[in-house]
Amino acid sequence: MADNQKFSLPKLVRLKLKFATSSLLATIVDYLLYLYLVGSLFSPVISNVISAGTGMLINFLVQKTFVFELRRKLRTTFAISFITSLIGLSIGTGLIFLFNKLPLLHNNQYITKAIVIAIVFFYNFYMKRFAFEKRFV
Repeated sequence: MADNQKFSLPKLVRLKLKFATSSLLATIVDYLLYLYLVGSLFSPVISNVISAGTGMLINFLVQKTFVFELRRKLRTTFAISFITSLIGLSIGTGLIFLFNKLPLLHNNQYITKAIVIAIVFFYNFYMKRFAFEKRFV
């Protein structure tokens, strides 16, 4: 195993912080776009698909540039990242659907979306790391 492939807890923590920071931009766009769409144009599920899809694209571009080392062909990385994001989108949309069955969360979309973002964050980190760097840890 090459030196840069060895497990290092401090490196993993720094990488997660970079991932969290870079994801913040995409998350802000996703969150604000969702609130706008659900408040004025579409149902929660449709709003989530549009806003999360926009966030996915922003996230890929930022992470490719600032977070992960590209160890695959760009096309392969994008395909894996896209599939990973679609699964994350499905998980998030499913949670949005389920949470909206609860009156408290249905009436407080800002809380619903924040909970879903937190849950999907960890799934996305490990799967995106695999997409870019061919490893999970």
